Amino acid sequence: MIRLMTEHPSSVGESYLEHLVFATSFGASMIVGGLACCVHGVLPFLCTSTGSRTVLALHGCIRSRGGRGVPHSTSQEAGTTSIVAAEYVI
Repeated sequence: MIRLMTEHPSSVGESYLEHLVFATSFGASMIVGGLACCVHGVLPFLCTSTGSRTVLALHGCIRSRGGRGVPHSTSQEAGTTSIVAAEYVI
């Protein structure tokens, strides 16, 4: 059981606690950004760039982590695309 809890954090160069804090704060930011997008959908004059700013901030956060561990990929092209600026603002 302990191996299940520590294997992935170790593979990305983190302790269990470091990974817990990072993943939880990352997820909370995603939730807040998503809620802002929902508010914007109903009331388009509110939260006009919150979703986009959140996505860009989270992308920057992941990119700044640099060489920690082995990058995850779900496709062969994952990790080869560099996003410089948002092409679409939510």
